[in-house]
Amino acid sequence: MFLLNILLEIKFNTMNLKTFFNKPDIGLLVFRISLGVMFMCHGVPKFLGGASTLESIGKSISVIGISSFPLFWGFMAALTESLGGFLLVIGYKFRVVALLICFVMVVAFLTQFSVLKPFVKYAWPLEMTFVFFSLIFIGPGKYSVDKG
Repeated sequence: MFLLNILLEIKFNTMNLKTFFNKPDIGLLVFRISLGVMFMCHGVPKFLGGASTLESIGKSISVIGISSFPLFWGFMAALTESLGGFLLVIGYKFRVVALLICFVMVVAFLTQFSVLKPFVKYAWPLEMTFVFFSLIFIGPGKYSVDKG
């Protein structure tokens, strides 16, 4: 009888855990906030580095054949990461932001991959490319300004 009570209690607690963790919209909220803050932390320092940093970053787009206006492209990459990160957090224009960040990550991946750097140098942008490409289809979830 004692063992049966323990097993029933474990089953009851497991059922509560299943319903507790079965909240995809809360999961998307946590995911959006963590990714958004992370990208803001990547984007803001690029602005703080000044024009030379932005120009250096902007030269990366030459990997896809665009070699003019590197300062503009560096500014756009930093803006996409910082402002885009904020928009991810609140879930506004989510799919557009996910597409733009996906593009920035494709360029970052190709920049590292094209010079045959070790896998660890291009793994993160490659992973983020797939994450943001997937988020374009998934959407922001219920707890966002866009509401899914």
